Amino acid sequence: MMKPTLVAAAVAAALLLPAAASAVSDAEMSELREQVRQLREQYEKRIEALEQRLQQAEGTAHNAQGAAVKAEGAAATAAEVATKAEAQAVKAESAAIQANTRPASEAAFNPGISVILNGVYANLSQDPGRFQITGFVPTLGDVSPGNRGFNLGESEIAISANADHYFRGTLIASLQPNDSIGVEEANIQSLGLSNGFTFKAGRFLSSVGYLNEIHAHAWDFTDAPLANKVFLGNQLTDDGLQIKWVAPTDVFFETGAEFGRGRAFPGSNRDKNGVGSSNLFAHLGGDIGASTAWLVGLSRLATTAQNRNYDDLDSTGTQVNNSFDGNSRLWALDGLLKWAPNGNSTSSNFKLQGEYFRRNEDGNLTYNTGNAAGAAQGTQTGTLNSAQSGWYAQSVYQFMPMWRVAYRYDRLNSGTVKLGLVDSGALRASDFPIFARNDATRSTLMFDFSPSEFSRLRLQFASDKSRLGETDNQVFLQYIVSLGAHGAHKF
Repeated sequence: MMKPTLVAAAVAAALLLPAAASAVSDAEMSELREQVRQLREQYEKRIEALEQRLQQAEGTAHNAQGAAVKAEGAAATAAEVATKAEAQAVKAESAAIQANTRPASEAAFNPGISVILNGVYANLSQDPGRFQITGFVPTLGDVSPGNRGFNLGESEIAISANADHYFRGTLIASLQPNDSIGVEEANIQSLGLSNGFTFKAGRFLSSVGYLNEIHAHAWDFTDAPLANKVFLGNQLTDDGLQIKWVAPTDVFFETGAEFGRGRAFPGSNRDKNGVGSSNLFAHLGGDIGASTAWLVGLSRLATTAQNRNYDDLDSTGTQVNNSFDGNSRLWALDGLLKWAPNGNSTSSNFKLQGEYFRRNEDGNLTYNTGNAAGAAQGTQTGTLNSAQSGWYAQSVYQFMPMWRVAYRYDRLNSGTVKLGLVDSGALRASDFPIFARNDATRSTLMFDFSPSEFSRLRLQFASDKSRLGETDNQVFLQYIVSLGAHGAHKF
């Protein structure tokens, strides 16, 4: 832009030179020409520098304009993403509100369901219809060895799920061989309590002793020990409340209490407000090295029976119905020892288990409640006081994967039973043959094969001397199959 001006200045200088030639020397002329040349070079350099700065400025402005355009586009994209995210958050909040108001019957409620199939073949040398454990009042539970031949064992249908983060619910229905359906357990259990506390409410298996709380399909033998039959009616369930506390110690310590209606043997169903039975229990356990674990427990069950009936034959051979009203107190001591090499029970393991029971009952016994014709006497009532005990010990050895062998020994002590009607002379001891002195025993040998944790085949032999003067030689074949999700069993 400045080149025309410089050229004009140069032309003007050239025109003036001839007029001044006479006045200046050649040296002076040379000096002037040099100054003009230097001035021209300086201006040309400045012009080039200014043109370069201009080009750089124009490029920077272009780049800045492009960056501004990109920034504007990125801002628009971010705004669009934020708008979409806000819309998704609104949809999520709406879905959460709908989920909270959705009926529990929809797919959100997905409980665990399992089925236990149990079948037994029994070969018995004595008539099971005449079964009794002499020396002990027959219980209200199913204590007989069952029918001869093929039988459907006690099968189960179980449903369980977490209702929310506070409660878990469980329902277990038992299918009996006589085609009846009973509720074995139906309860809720707490999930969110702190400091080692839990509680259970509804119908549940009592924590008296050790074996009672374990479902029948998880037993190591086909049937329950004699002591559990005579003192707990085979297996005690009750409706009520259970509270447990586990201590925060290195050694396992658990204690708890149960308060129930007392509807089942050794109690009875009474029309009464408040608590009908109570059970206090505690367990202590730990490890011995890496291979051995132990557990001991103590419990006390207290309940009251009202019109607890049973049938008997009096001295005339007439069947009469007698009834007990009074208090029943049962102490139970249990112990368990488990061994597995380095804690791995897959290949081999050993278990030693036992329980001791002692029961005291006092109250009134009514003879011949139905005033049966031909009986020794009509309806009469007198006192009853008894102290009886029993125990069992069993060992189970898995000698190779899937195969186990076990042995159990049962023994009962009928103890002392004092009957006021006999002591007063109103009736004779032969009118109450069920209370005849008898120390019942039974020896049982078992083999089982478990192809997996979901199936088991069992062969069991037993010599049962529950009946006075008679031995019942028993053989059982049993299958147990588990379908669906099933919770872990007690230690």
